Amino acid sequence: MSTQEVFVQQFARLFQHYQQALDPISQENADPEPRNWNALAADDRNRMMAAARLAILEMETNSRLHG
Repeated sequence: MSTQEVFVQQFARLFQHYQQALDPISQENADPEPRNWNALAADDRNRMMAAARLAILEMETNSRLHG
C-alpha cells in the first residue's frame, strides 16, 4: 500500500470519527445525506469542515510526535 493510500485511509477514519462526534443527531435517526455539497445545510457543511480540520490536526500532531 502506498504512503498516499495510508494517508487517505487514516484521514477517512479520523474524519468519520470527528464527524460523528460533532453531529448533534444520532446516526440511526439521521436522514440520508445529500450527495451534493451545495445541498447540505450550512451547519452540516460547517460540521464537516470542523471534522476535517480536527482530523488533519490530529494527523499532524501524530506525525510530529512519532516522526
